[in-house]
Amino acid sequence: MRPMPGEDVSGDRHVTASAARGLAIAVIDGLGHGPDAAHAAGRAAEVIEGHPEAQPEQLVRLCHAALQGTRGAAMTIASIDAEAGEMVWLGVGNVQATVLQSEVANGRGREWVPLRGGVVGYVLPALRSGRVRLQRDDVLVLATDGVRPVFGGWPAPNQAPAAIAERILEDQGRESDDALVLVARYRGGSPANVA
Repeated sequence: MRPMPGEDVSGDRHVTASAARGLAIAVIDGLGHGPDAAHAAGRAAEVIEGHPEAQPEQLVRLCHAALQGTRGAAMTIASIDAEAGEMVWLGVGNVQATVLQSEVANGRGREWVPLRGGVVGYVLPALRSGRVRLQRDDVLVLATDGVRPVFGGWPAPNQAPAAIAERILEDQGRESDDALVLVARYRGGSPANVA
């Protein structure tokens, strides 16, 4: 991640919080940039870190209550159930997310998060999460609107998530906003196997 040029802090935040059956992952984009945006994103991150077992719809509602009186935020939240091999996810605002599937079936190889218009903390839309089956070596990519949602080709199974994130940020990052990319590879089987 990087703040907008000229700013000392970023309004973009990420969260990874362990849960009993897996992991909660979120990317939060506080509206605007600078300290006020960072404050809103930080409050949302605290809510998610404090409730990693909650489903994404509940987490968004909790964040909506906590962000009243702040700038508000856009966010995408994913809850990975490693034991079941599936993920529930949703987004409010413009934090893009995709799963790059390791095995392409029926001509499909990417699943995109269901995004709803709105601002968490101001106007909350009707929430509808999606569900995705996960396979070993699937790659989850989340990015704020400071990154163009063109995440490139499929990464190799041995390519480190940090290297993938750095490449996307370098190739697709915009200079006019804060930018954050979070990449996780699903290793299957247990909560400890999400890199």
